[in-house]
Amino acid sequence: MAKAQTAASARTLTDIPNIGVSIAADLCAVGVQTPADVKRMNPLAVYEALRDPMGRRHDPCVLDTFLAAKDFMNGGACQPWWNFTAQRKAMLQALKNAGDGSC
Repeated sequence: MAKAQTAASARTLTDIPNIGVSIAADLCAVGVQTPADVKRMNPLAVYEALRDPMGRRHDPCVLDTFLAAKDFMNGGACQPWWNFTAQRKAMLQALKNAGDGSC
């Protein structure tokens, strides 16, 4: 299945680069139903909403995928999800530092 080349051409979640059937199902499970929803979503909040009933998170690479999808839907270039790993690590470190009183 060919992926969308631009955000405007994405009609379904699986049209978005890096979003396959499984990730699309995860997104739908937390209320992200359309490409327009991806454009507006908070990737970290969606990732946190996917915790299982025991409190376990998905693999952190899922957050990279959400960051890549949101970036694409907001006009960014089509990039592999792993290009967002450094951004995810910096974001999570900043949250950790904010939570422990560090500057």
